[in-house]
Amino acid sequence: MNLLKALATVSSMTMLSRVLGFARDVIIARAFGAGAATDAFFVAFKLPNLLRRLFAEGAFSQAFVPILAEYKNRRGEDATRRLLGRVATLLCVAVGLVTLLGVIGAPLIVLVSAPGFSAHPDKFQLTVELTRIVFPYILFISLVSLAAGVLNTYSRFMLPAFTPVMLNVAMILAAALAAPWFDPPVLALAWGAFLGGVLQLAIQIPALKRLGLLPRWDWAPRDEGVRRILLLMAPAALGVSVAQISLLINTIFASFLVSGSVSWLYYADRLMEFPAGMLGVALGTILLPSLAKHYADNDPAEYSRLLDWGLRMTLLLAAPAALALGLLAVPLIASLFHYGEFSAHDVEMTRRALVAYAVGLLGMILVKVLAPGFYARQNIRTPVKIAILTLIATQAMNLMFVWHLKHAGLALAIGLGACLNAGILLHLLRQHGIYQAQPGWGGYLARLTLALLAMGLFLWFAMGEEAAWLTYDFTRRGLHLTALVAGGLVVYFASLWLLGLRPRQFLRRAA
Repeated sequence: MNLLKALATVSSMTMLSRVLGFARDVIIARAFGAGAATDAFFVAFKLPNLLRRLFAEGAFSQAFVPILAEYKNRRGEDATRRLLGRVATLLCVAVGLVTLLGVIGAPLIVLVSAPGFSAHPDKFQLTVELTRIVFPYILFISLVSLAAGVLNTYSRFMLPAFTPVMLNVAMILAAALAAPWFDPPVLALAWGAFLGGVLQLAIQIPALKRLGLLPRWDWAPRDEGVRRILLLMAPAALGVSVAQISLLINTIFASFLVSGSVSWLYYADRLMEFPAGMLGVALGTILLPSLAKHYADNDPAEYSRLLDWGLRMTLLLAAPAALALGLLAVPLIASLFHYGEFSAHDVEMTRRALVAYAVGLLGMILVKVLAPGFYARQNIRTPVKIAILTLIATQAMNLMFVWHLKHAGLALAIGLGACLNAGILLHLLRQHGIYQAQPGWGGYLARLTLALLAMGLFLWFAMGEEAAWLTYDFTRRGLHLTALVAGGLVVYFASLWLLGLRPRQFLRRAA
């Protein structure tokens, strides 16, 4: 399969999921606004959502896919099936126990993740109830991640990328239709998340069955492959998902700020996740199996060239996304969320967080491309050291920024921490001789800079006054925003075309 085609497939499915995710958030914002009820739900869903990112987009896939690819390429289908069954069995038992403990210990979880809520007993109790409903989502999404790792290793990228759509559909229906039947209505969102987890797992099973890889119960925790995956998972959780861990810590800081701070960060994070998911997760997903194959074949030259391709694609697509998020913060937030209970003040507070996130968006996406350069080689020590340093630096920046920038300072610390993480990863990949830059980088960066400048000028002048976006009706916002996005894309890619870049320069076959 051509990697550019695979990237387009995964990105398009991710885009569908993100669009539905925005529709979900628009409905939630309109029905509940940004207050105590939404703060309670977002905190309750924070830990399961963090586990989703760690498993689906981080630690589990980075540890599991290289080992699975090794078994597939070197040991044959029978050994691969045995490994799959043993990993699935251990995962089901371990995460099942975690789920049970989470349901029982929900008050302690809320106390740790949002200690500021303890000063408001009703809010605290509501968060506990919501946490108990959504916590089983961790079990469902862990098994979904296992299935996705298998399908991606066998180059079945579309279904795993489509799977998150089911969660968004379930939560949309819960917020739009079921909420009036619950007291308080926000409980419907928690049950929607629960149902979404069930549906995500259900649609993966037929695909595994068609490949003959549906796991069977096989309790063997001392199996060599299982133990190797477990040894990789713990450091991978830090090495790849530092930004996600920092987001959880940010919730602790935000819980002490004014009411609504958690929600403003959440809505800004959702907008930031759109390009991060479409580009970072998609690139990491398609790169990892091919990198693992090149490593298994002892082909360092192709390994380096594939990393170079990933870096060029990241800059080509992520840099304009970061610039557009920063420039179009108010149009985006107003068009998506400024309805019902979501006030002009909420728009401004969310804008501050989104601009801060945009500063570090490129770093967040680069981490997801560079980290597989280590994990495909089953290198666990180097990313651990980088992760620890980055996590410490991020929390130090949190303490420095939160006093003056409030919730926006927390978002800025996340972004700058990701840039630090990406910079160190790239430096060490070069230092260890794993990655060697291909010729032509100087001219490539010059072309991108000129195209970004042209796009930025277009967006700045075509956007108009930010305050006017708060007065537009839904139709005018939608049409104007669509014209801005389409025009920005045309200006950017037309500029690149005039400067000599062509799509064929980015074609590359999967290993």
